[in-house]
Amino acid sequence: MQELSFDLGHIRLTGLGFGDPTNPIIFATHGWLDNAASFIPLSQYLEDYYIVALDFAGHGKSEHRAQGAHYHILDNIFDMHSLIESQGWKDILFLGHSMGGILAGAYAACFPELVKGLVLMEAFGALTKEPESSPQQLRDSIRSRLDVNIKPTSKPTSIEQAVQARLMAGRMLRESAELLMRRNIKHSDDGFEWRTDRRLRTLSSLRLTEPQADAFLRGIECPTLSILGKQGFDELKPIQANKKYLIRNFRSTECVGGHHLHMDNPQEVAQKIKEFFQEI
Repeated sequence: MQELSFDLGHIRLTGLGFGDPTNPIIFATHGWLDNAASFIPLSQYLEDYYIVALDFAGHGKSEHRAQGAHYHILDNIFDMHSLIESQGWKDILFLGHSMGGILAGAYAACFPELVKGLVLMEAFGALTKEPESSPQQLRDSIRSRLDVNIKPTSKPTSIEQAVQARLMAGRMLRESAELLMRRNIKHSDDGFEWRTDRRLRTLSSLRLTEPQADAFLRGIECPTLSILGKQGFDELKPIQANKKYLIRNFRSTECVGGHHLHMDNPQEVAQKIKEFFQEI
């Protein structure tokens, strides 16, 4: 496992590299408030690939957005493309979990000539809202940005306390939560502090409408595999069932596990990924 750092000019992003860099590259993108350590369990079962797992801006060890800036989810597409261009990658195999899956799918739609294959784990298309909700969404977003500046910053008292907080936020194995938290906190003069930018918890200023989200799905040209957890987010299953026809080369499967099935059940998930990537 190698610590990676990418200076993109506008921001420095970090990540983890797993395996032999001469092998085919899997570009792995994590979920909201997770980090590159999300892919440590999978890496031991994907030894024929070189996995580059990114810390998105404000996550893990990556830099935070500049003062006065905020976190619009689609801004991550610019970061991803800046990284890909800087490395000269082509025929990319994308592996995205949750938010990272949404972004990987959007990237594949924007730059289909660069993406050879796409695996979505517990993700299918962007979150949407009705157009009529836009004024209230923007109002709530502005309020949340103002509030985050006046609220006192909480700090974890120990790694164990951070792990327990993560377990309360969503069901997963304790060892999976610990992997994430060890990368999401750092030592400080008075104990520990979060690496994660607290501005990530503010509300989005706008959400895509359903027709916009559908356009991104239609734009995906590469072979695509969806892996859902049998105990994962229930709302994903009907969305995928109703929208899967939008992706022209699409297949889906399920594995035992919840929303973080790739961490809690890595061997079964990795086998599905390997079989898919070997076919395309």
